[in-house]
Amino acid sequence: MVLPELVTPRLRLRPLTLDDVDRLHALWTDPGVRRYLWDDLVISRDRALETVEASIHSAESVGAGMWTLWPRQEDVLVGFCGLRRAGPEPIIELLYGLAPQFWGRGLATEASQAVLAYAFQFHLTDVVYACTDAPNTASIRVMERLGMSRRPDREGLVCYSIRSGEEAPCGDRSGD
Repeated sequence: MVLPELVTPRLRLRPLTLDDVDRLHALWTDPGVRRYLWDDLVISRDRALETVEASIHSAESVGAGMWTLWPRQEDVLVGFCGLRRAGPEPIIELLYGLAPQFWGRGLATEASQAVLAYAFQFHLTDVVYACTDAPNTASIRVMERLGMSRRPDREGLVCYSIRSGEEAPCGDRSGD
C-alpha cells in the first residue's frame, strides 16, 4: 500500500521517501528533538536511513508508515508524524515530532488528527497507542487533545490509547 498525501488546514503530510533522509537526520539530531525521540542519542545518518527505509517498507506491507510535515504553501520541513508497528504484537503506535521553531502552534495535534483519521478510515487498527517520557509534558498534552485515554505507565513511559470513533473533534490546538 502506498501512503496517500494528507492535507490539513495548515499542513501537507507527505509520505517519507529516501530523499528525506538528510532533512530528517538534521531534525532527529536537533538537541530539542532527540531529547525524547532518541533518548538524547545523536543518531548516525545510517540510522536515519534505516528508519526511513523501515517506514517505507511498513507502509508498503501493512499501511502503517510515517509522513513528513510541510506548511501548505512553503518548502520547509516542520516535522514528522505517523504510525509504526510496535513490538512483535500487531500494535500500532502514533509518533510525532516537530522542529523546535514550530513548537507551541498546535501542529503536532493537527498532524496527528489527520494520521489517526487515516488509520481508522482504512481500518489499519481499532486502537492506536502513544507513549512518551514522563517529563515530556508537551507530548502528553497532544495525546490528551487528541482524546486519548491514559493507560498504565510502562518502563518510565506515560502511555495513552485511542479507539476508532473516540477521536477528539478538531478544536483548540494551541500549545503543542
